[in-house]
Amino acid sequence: MKDLPTADLARRADQVQKGGARAAVLGVNDGLVSVLCIILGLAGAGAGAADVRLAGLAGLVAGAVSMAAGEWISVTAQVELFKGVLTELRGFVRDAPQALTEELAGALRRSGFSDRTARAAAGEAAQDQEQLFTVSARRIVGIDPHELGSPWTAALSSFALFTVGGLIPCVPWFLGGGPGAVTASIAGTCLAALGVGAVVARSSGRSLVYGAVRQLAIVLIAAAVTYFAGTLVG
Repeated sequence: MKDLPTADLARRADQVQKGGARAAVLGVNDGLVSVLCIILGLAGAGAGAADVRLAGLAGLVAGAVSMAAGEWISVTAQVELFKGVLTELRGFVRDAPQALTEELAGALRRSGFSDRTARAAAGEAAQDQEQLFTVSARRIVGIDPHELGSPWTAALSSFALFTVGGLIPCVPWFLGGGPGAVTASIAGTCLAALGVGAVVARSSGRSLVYGAVRQLAIVLIAAAVTYFAGTLVG
């Protein structure tokens, strides 16, 4: 019998649950788009290469720190909310185990189990308080108590990948300036966006072409808008 790649599915789901995958995608995409937009806005306004470099670098640092802080706060709030729910559930395990067991049996029936199987499984889980808590959390509440998310994983992933994404449009301006640097910034960002879109599409089971083109379209629209705005101001 052929082994199914369930371990890979579990690993990918674990990354999503912990917040790392979401933070990584947001980080690299925001780094690419926001820093490119800063650079093109100034370039469109006719700013010199030194000003564009400074603004791009400042945007990169500010964006990376802001993204990391935002992700840390967001995931921390999520974890605290989950913990509050689980604390109440532990109270039910302690004070009303019989009623909770009935609720668990009902949840199992709604999942497609027969009444007999659902009652037997709920009764077996109720033999141990910790097991009743864990199974009830997953089946009734929809929370895995062992995978609430990691604020530091989300923050560090976001910081690192925003920095990587932001460096791509910045690098040409450290090597030169003018129309050549503008073209190189756009080209490098577009290639990176195609790669990000393809990776996300592959992980989600979508078409690689669809994911890549969608990501490229976002970058091109943002670049056109900010360059045009800079041109108007300049």
